[in-house]
Amino acid sequence: MASLRILIVGGGGREHALAWKLGQSELVEKIYVAPGNGGTQGGKAVNVSIPADDFNQLRDFALQHHVNLVVPGPEQPLVDDIESVFRRVGIPVFGPSALAARMEGSKAFSKDFMARHQIPTAAFRTFPSSAYAEACAYVRSCGHRVVLKASGLAAGKGVLLPTTVEEALQGLEGIMVSRVFGAAGDEVVVEEFLTGPELSVLAFSDGYTVLPLPAAQDHKRISDGDLGPNTGGMGAYAPAPAATPQIMQRLLRESLEPTITGMRRDGYPFVGLLFTGFVLTDSGPKVLEYNVRFGDPETQALLLLLEADLAAVMLACVDRRLDAVKLAVKPGFAVSVVLAAKGYPGSYPKGDEITIGTLPGGAHVFHAGTALKGGKVVTAGGRVLAIAAHATTIEGALKLAYEGVEQVRFEGRTFRRDIAHRALSSEQPKSDGLTYAQAGVSIDAGNTLVELIKPLVKSTRRPGADGLIGGFGGVFDLKATGYSDPLLVAGTDGVGTKLRVALEVGKHDTVGIDLVAMSVNDLIVQGAEPLFFLDYYGCAKLDPQTAASVVKGIVDGCLDAGCTLVGGETAEMPSMYAGDDYDLAGFAVGAVERHLLLPRADIVPGDILLGLASSGVHSNGFSLIRKIVQLSGLSFSDPTPWDSSLTLGAELLKPTRIYIKQLLPAVRKGLIKGMSHITGGGFTENIPRVLPAGTGCTLDLSAWTRPRVFSFLSRVGNVSGPEMARTFNNGIGMVLVVDATHAEEAIESIKQAGEKEVYRIGRISSTPGVQLEHLEVWEL
Repeated sequence: MASLRILIVGGGGREHALAWKLGQSELVEKIYVAPGNGGTQGGKAVNVSIPADDFNQLRDFALQHHVNLVVPGPEQPLVDDIESVFRRVGIPVFGPSALAARMEGSKAFSKDFMARHQIPTAAFRTFPSSAYAEACAYVRSCGHRVVLKASGLAAGKGVLLPTTVEEALQGLEGIMVSRVFGAAGDEVVVEEFLTGPELSVLAFSDGYTVLPLPAAQDHKRISDGDLGPNTGGMGAYAPAPAATPQIMQRLLRESLEPTITGMRRDGYPFVGLLFTGFVLTDSGPKVLEYNVRFGDPETQALLLLLEADLAAVMLACVDRRLDAVKLAVKPGFAVSVVLAAKGYPGSYPKGDEITIGTLPGGAHVFHAGTALKGGKVVTAGGRVLAIAAHATTIEGALKLAYEGVEQVRFEGRTFRRDIAHRALSSEQPKSDGLTYAQAGVSIDAGNTLVELIKPLVKSTRRPGADGLIGGFGGVFDLKATGYSDPLLVAGTDGVGTKLRVALEVGKHDTVGIDLVAMSVNDLIVQGAEPLFFLDYYGCAKLDPQTAASVVKGIVDGCLDAGCTLVGGETAEMPSMYAGDDYDLAGFAVGAVERHLLLPRADIVPGDILLGLASSGVHSNGFSLIRKIVQLSGLSFSDPTPWDSSLTLGAELLKPTRIYIKQLLPAVRKGLIKGMSHITGGGFTENIPRVLPAGTGCTLDLSAWTRPRVFSFLSRVGNVSGPEMARTFNNGIGMVLVVDATHAEEAIESIKQAGEKEVYRIGRISSTPGVQLEHLEVWEL
């Protein structure tokens, strides 16, 4: 059912294309375009006579007309913080906050961001307008051709491409002294001129996921042959042949995903459409600049290729669920050809009548600088309109577009006749042959990691293993451990989406402890002593320092468990993982004397349940935890509501406790009948796994104090007590079954082995299942 009432802010060709595409959605009931142009009104769309910079009027109109999604078109409203105006009245905006919009609003800011996050870009220096002499000296001495960019917004025209040092010096004078770009030139970015095919990549993002549209190429110069002054854009086509699948993977892995991740970590997550310009240099793709909105004229072409429901995609972005969206794209090619007024990009006349004949099938007209006057459509801007077309081939799309151009008449119309000339010449980046590194896998990074972790791994040696790595397999001498009639017990596990929290916080040295704990705790519940451990680390791009931090945690976990790290696997798979994501798996093997294998068969009603404290949430339930954190409005860097000295991220990343050393002595004395490691499934699912058929247990929830993190999760997520007991450990990470007559002896043994407190939390009963007593204490 149509329920969306959308306000599009702006009046150019991009806004007309957005209104056209959004109008096709069954989700959309009404579209308001403020102020719109001579072509935006029609179908579901109506123009609203409110300027794009009058935020108060726009807000009041939106509230009066029950608008429930705002789509700013141009960059200026986004830079001027239109997002917060509507956010404060509860209307979502498909577009970034003012903080995030600085990526376009300040080229100096965006270049510093790229340098800080190691995103490939041109070498650069930034100069305030007061440092004119210093900027001139740099241009004279840098030794390479430069590009001059006014740091602020200049309507797409604040970039100069001098070919000589003298032209560069004249350009600096114009920007910094004569102030030809006004306040936009308060800072100037002087950067290295890059050579190679250029690409424009428009990508949707919800702050976490990034989904790119096909890469486009545009034409900035006014005249054929890429001659004349720069413009806002005279045409575009997509997909660009230079954007091979391999190139698109590199752009995503090396630039787009690190950008979205970096913005989120820096505290200004990007929601909306990120438009990134690239140059495909001989040394790889490099970012030219960021824009924080749909491009013009790229949008007019790209929306012809978009098969997905644009309104649904926008909603997924503002709802932070873009990972559930498939961005379907039509096969074939799309082009847009801009018709400009005579004199553009300089001064140009307005008010000339426009006539539009019958366009061929597959071609569309998108108005930009037009207005309705006396019932006629007249010119009202420099770029007047664009003809866009789609066909199965680039040649077919061009033919339709230029046939459409011939149907449009106005005085002094100006357009390029060579749109997509690069595609027609099959321009491709040169390569001297592929290497494994160019495919995204760095053998050198793997070797660096091995050298970093060798001393760490060696520290885990124990009888049976020497703690050395580098062979094809790990070797363990079972005979050296002294077992007489051993059974081997093996377990494997991971850390789950707790890794996502580690990535968000940027802390990786404790999840390795979690990895070890999840496997070795599953060995001790069967009475087994952990002997050795192996790990698997899979990632998109191997960062040796991050991986070494993870392995340090694994080593810490092995030392705590008393086992040796005999080997592992590091897999760099750019096509399987995204950005800086990684995944972990662990494998543990232990031994137990045959007569000590747990659980025992003599567990009976009346036996006592003992509980050992957890350190916190451990490593389960994080898909639910992350959803609750999102509902809370808190970030992982915010203090917890119960302890201002502890961040929420630090609380959630507390490593899973390892229970080996405190339990082995009691196991070897025969004091424990069975154990349950409380992981996913909580008490309800895990305790019955060790009980004989026909038995169950009662749990006294008042026997220990539940940590406040669980009360927070229950309250904010509205999670019931029984559901909490079925999902989380609630402060008890290990449950033991002991004979009632030996309970005190077992407690004493465990305490002597280092455990501070052992809780009596229940008893075995003859009623199957887990009965929760005193559930009301969790409601306090």
